[in-house]
Amino acid sequence: MSTSNNEWPLWEVFIRSKQGLEHKHCGSLHATDAQQALQMARDVYTRRQEGVSLWVVPSAAITASQPEDKPEMFEPASDKIYRHPSFYEIPDEVGHM
Repeated sequence: MSTSNNEWPLWEVFIRSKQGLEHKHCGSLHATDAQQALQMARDVYTRRQEGVSLWVVPSAAITASQPEDKPEMFEPASDKIYRHPSFYEIPDEVGHM
């Protein structure tokens, strides 16, 4: 069966750099399955050997908030100032946080 790229599922690619502790979104690509998406992500997004870890996630599996949802999603937190990290002291032995 022959398929074109626009029939293949879309995958989101996340990479963790050598200096980073978290994965960051770096782009999207079309692939037939997770293994192919991982191989293609390696070829496309780590050409300069800047990454130490890759994640590929089907775009269809991501649920995102909508811009019109901003007031109900994010503004209620502004009245809870105790949630801001400036109210807590982190011991040195905790390390990265």
